[in-house]
Amino acid sequence: MSEATSKTPKKSFTNIHISQIIHYRLPLAGMVSILHRVSGALMFLLLPFILYLFDQSITSEISFAHLQGYVSHPLVKLCILALSWAYLHHFCGGIRHLIMDMHIGLSKEGAAKSAKAVFLVSVPLALLVALKLFGAF
Repeated sequence: MSEATSKTPKKSFTNIHISQIIHYRLPLAGMVSILHRVSGALMFLLLPFILYLFDQSITSEISFAHLQGYVSHPLVKLCILALSWAYLHHFCGGIRHLIMDMHIGLSKEGAAKSAKAVFLVSVPLALLVALKLFGAF
């Protein structure tokens, strides 16, 4: 009998409201991880389209010139920039994960520093691609 009365009460779980989810602030390492997955999915889903365009561009000089006309459109340039960002971010995030696989930077501070490094490398590289793509140099 004494065992039944000495047990701790069970925790009760309640549903959370959407406002609690919206106001949650994800750490930088979590944002990098989510963006790594998004960039990988973006590249994976658009890979058949990219391969089709590559195939068409090497078919003949006429098809290359035809596709070159499409690339001059600003909306297509934005799509190319999004794919370039996806590649650069995924590449830098992948290097981060490889370093973490070697058990380097697994602490909370180390993960935050490596996440910041991913942004400090991938964003300026994407900006360089944007400047080149839109004709700054």
